Amino acid sequence: MMHQKSTWTDEDVDRILGRVLQVGVALSAAIVLCGAVIYLTKRLDVAPDYRVFRGEPIDLRSLSGILADARAWSGRGLIQLGLLVLIATPIARVVFSVIGFTRQRDWLYVGITVIVLALLMFSITGG
Repeated sequence: MMHQKSTWTDEDVDRILGRVLQVGVALSAAIVLCGAVIYLTKRLDVAPDYRVFRGEPIDLRSLSGILADARAWSGRGLIQLGLLVLIATPIARVVFSVIGFTRQRDWLYVGITVIVLALLMFSITGG
């Protein structure tokens, strides 16, 4: 019977945090690239008019709208989703840091990292 270790070493935490960053950035880039290809192929015959500024459509200003557009394979929706994944990547790293420090039983760093996570969430939610 194999004994599973209950604590993580610093190398384990570093490896996991590095992998979270790699996966998050690669996934984000793939989603944005897919969205860009869809967006640009649908607009090959449209000449841009740079004299008039047009902001993002209302459906791309909320998470539910972005997810609905991405599920519908909208180019803009996929690009926005990719950017959200990119924004979520450092947040995921902080969450995994909390888990890693908890597994290491390093309570000082757990506390500090939870405060950092709370500040991140506060700033993202518009607080």
